[in-house]
Amino acid sequence: MSRRSRRAAVLLFLAFVVMPILEIVVLIKVGQVIGPWWTILLLVLDSILGAWLIKREGRKAWQALRERVETGRLPHRELADGALVVLGGAFMLSPGFVTDVLGILLILPVTRPLFRGLLVSYAGRQVVRRTTAAYGPGDATRPGPTVVRGEVVDEQ
Repeated sequence: MSRRSRRAAVLLFLAFVVMPILEIVVLIKVGQVIGPWWTILLLVLDSILGAWLIKREGRKAWQALRERVETGRLPHRELADGALVVLGGAFMLSPGFVTDVLGILLILPVTRPLFRGLLVSYAGRQVVRRTTAAYGPGDATRPGPTVVRGEVVDEQ
Protein backbone atom coordinates (compact mmCIF):
# COMPACT_ATOMS: atom_id res chain seq x y z
CA MET A 1 0.00 0.00 0.00
CA SER A 2 1.48 3.32 -1.05
CA ARG A 3 1.87 6.28 1.23
CA ARG A 4 -0.82 8.21 -0.60
CA SER A 5 -3.36 5.38 -0.41
CA ARG A 6 -2.63 4.93 3.31
CA ARG A 7 -3.26 8.64 3.84
CA ALA A 8 -6.53 8.39 1.91
CA ALA A 9 -7.59 5.37 3.97
CA VAL A 10 -6.90 7.24 7.21
CA LEU A 11 -8.88 10.26 6.02
CA LEU A 12 -11.82 8.06 5.01
CA PHE A 13 -11.68 6.29 8.36
CA LEU A 14 -11.73 9.62 10.18
CA ALA A 15 -14.56 10.98 8.04
CA PHE A 16 -16.86 7.96 8.12
CA VAL A 17 -16.09 6.30 11.46
CA VAL A 18 -14.53 8.73 13.92
CA MET A 19 -16.58 11.86 13.04
CA PRO A 20 -20.02 10.20 13.40
CA ILE A 21 -19.01 8.64 16.71
CA LEU A 22 -17.66 11.99 17.91
CA GLU A 23 -20.88 13.72 16.81
CA ILE A 24 -23.03 11.18 18.68
CA VAL A 25 -20.94 11.49 21.84
CA VAL A 26 -21.16 15.31 21.75
CA LEU A 27 -24.93 15.21 21.09
CA ILE A 28 -25.45 12.85 24.04
CA LYS A 29 -23.28 14.98 26.35
CA VAL A 30 -25.03 18.21 25.34
CA GLY A 31 -28.41 16.47 25.74
CA GLN A 32 -27.45 15.34 29.23
CA VAL A 33 -26.44 18.86 30.23
CA ILE A 34 -29.26 20.95 28.73
CA GLY A 35 -31.93 18.32 27.99
CA PRO A 36 -33.08 16.71 24.76
CA TRP A 37 -35.57 19.40 23.67
CA TRP A 38 -33.07 22.22 24.20
CA THR A 39 -30.50 20.20 22.26
CA ILE A 40 -32.89 19.83 19.33
CA LEU A 41 -33.76 23.53 19.50
CA LEU A 42 -30.07 24.42 19.57
CA LEU A 43 -29.44 22.25 16.49
CA VAL A 44 -32.33 23.95 14.65
CA LEU A 45 -31.10 27.43 15.59
CA ASP A 46 -27.58 26.43 14.60
CA SER A 47 -28.87 25.35 11.18
CA ILE A 48 -30.75 28.63 10.72
CA LEU A 49 -27.66 30.64 11.67
CA GLY A 50 -25.55 28.51 9.32
CA ALA A 51 -27.94 29.00 6.40
CA TRP A 52 -27.92 32.76 6.96
CA LEU A 53 -24.12 32.85 7.17
CA ILE A 54 -23.70 30.72 4.03
CA LYS A 55 -26.04 32.99 2.09
CA ARG A 56 -24.38 36.20 3.29
CA GLU A 57 -20.76 35.10 2.93
CA GLY A 58 -21.41 33.21 -0.30
CA ARG A 59 -22.88 36.34 -1.83
CA LYS A 60 -19.90 38.41 -0.66
CA ALA A 61 -17.43 35.86 -2.03
CA TRP A 62 -19.25 35.75 -5.39
CA GLN A 63 -19.30 39.57 -5.66
CA ALA A 64 -15.61 39.79 -4.80
CA LEU A 65 -14.82 37.13 -7.41
CA ARG A 66 -16.80 38.94 -10.10
CA GLU A 67 -15.17 42.30 -9.30
CA ARG A 68 -11.71 40.78 -9.39
CA VAL A 69 -12.33 39.05 -12.73
CA GLU A 70 -13.89 42.19 -14.24
CA THR A 71 -10.77 44.19 -13.38
CA GLY A 72 -8.60 41.57 -15.09
CA ARG A 73 -6.75 40.42 -11.97
CA LEU A 74 -6.28 36.82 -10.87
CA PRO A 75 -8.94 35.90 -8.28
CA HIS A 76 -6.87 33.42 -6.24
CA ARG A 77 -7.99 34.72 -2.84
CA GLU A 78 -11.61 34.99 -3.93
CA LEU A 79 -11.62 31.45 -5.33
CA ALA A 80 -10.20 30.13 -2.06
CA ASP A 81 -12.84 32.05 -0.09
CA GLY A 82 -15.59 30.65 -2.30
CA ALA A 83 -14.30 27.11 -1.87
CA LEU A 84 -14.12 27.55 1.91
CA VAL A 85 -17.68 28.90 2.08
CA VAL A 86 -18.93 25.92 0.03
CA LEU A 87 -16.99 23.48 2.23
CA GLY A 88 -18.29 25.21 5.35
CA GLY A 89 -21.81 24.95 3.97
CA ALA A 90 -21.35 21.22 3.43
CA PHE A 91 -20.26 20.86 7.06
CA MET A 92 -23.26 22.91 8.17
CA LEU A 93 -25.60 20.53 6.29
CA SER A 94 -24.42 17.52 8.24
CA PRO A 95 -26.16 17.13 11.60
CA GLY A 96 -24.15 17.65 14.75
CA PHE A 97 -22.30 20.26 16.72
CA VAL A 98 -18.71 19.36 15.80
CA THR A 99 -19.21 19.71 12.04
CA ASP A 100 -21.34 22.83 12.59
CA VAL A 101 -18.55 24.50 14.55
CA LEU A 102 -16.03 23.57 11.85
CA GLY A 103 -18.41 24.85 9.17
CA ILE A 104 -18.94 28.15 10.95
CA LEU A 105 -15.19 28.59 11.36
CA LEU A 106 -14.73 28.06 7.61
CA ILE A 107 -17.50 30.53 6.77
CA LEU A 108 -16.80 33.40 9.18
CA PRO A 109 -14.68 36.14 7.60
CA VAL A 110 -12.70 36.50 10.85
CA THR A 111 -11.43 32.90 10.88
CA ARG A 112 -11.44 32.19 7.13
CA PRO A 113 -7.95 33.69 6.47
CA LEU A 114 -6.36 30.98 8.64
CA PHE A 115 -8.05 28.25 6.62
CA ARG A 116 -7.37 30.12 3.37
CA GLY A 117 -3.65 30.00 4.17
CA LEU A 118 -3.86 26.25 4.80
CA LEU A 119 -5.81 25.71 1.57
CA VAL A 120 -3.41 27.79 -0.54
CA SER A 121 -0.41 26.06 1.01
CA TYR A 122 -1.91 22.62 0.33
CA ALA A 123 -2.86 23.53 -3.25
CA GLY A 124 0.62 24.91 -3.91
CA ARG A 125 2.26 21.72 -2.66
CA GLN A 126 -0.06 19.64 -4.85
CA VAL A 127 0.77 21.69 -7.95
CA VAL A 128 4.51 21.34 -7.33
CA ARG A 129 4.22 17.62 -6.58
CA ARG A 130 2.10 16.84 -9.62
CA THR A 131 4.16 19.04 -11.94
CA THR A 132 7.36 17.42 -10.75
CA ALA A 133 5.84 13.97 -11.18
CA ALA A 134 4.61 14.76 -14.71
CA TYR A 135 7.62 16.60 -16.10
CA GLY A 136 10.48 15.66 -13.83
CA PRO A 137 12.41 17.93 -11.48
CA GLY A 138 13.83 21.03 -13.12
CA ASP A 139 12.51 20.24 -16.60
CA ALA A 140 12.38 23.59 -18.37
CA THR A 141 11.23 22.16 -21.71
CA ARG A 142 7.60 21.51 -20.95
CA PRO A 143 5.56 20.78 -24.04
CA GLY A 144 3.31 23.52 -25.34
CA PRO A 145 -0.07 23.07 -26.93
CA THR A 146 -0.34 20.95 -30.06
CA VAL A 147 -1.22 23.09 -33.06
CA VAL A 148 -2.86 21.43 -36.03
CA ARG A 149 -3.02 23.58 -39.12
CA GLY A 150 -6.11 23.17 -41.24
CA GLU A 151 -8.97 24.77 -43.02
CA VAL A 152 -12.53 25.24 -41.78
CA VAL A 153 -15.22 24.43 -44.32
CA ASP A 154 -18.74 25.62 -43.59
CA GLU A 155 -21.24 23.45 -45.47
CA GLN A 156 -24.63 25.05 -44.94
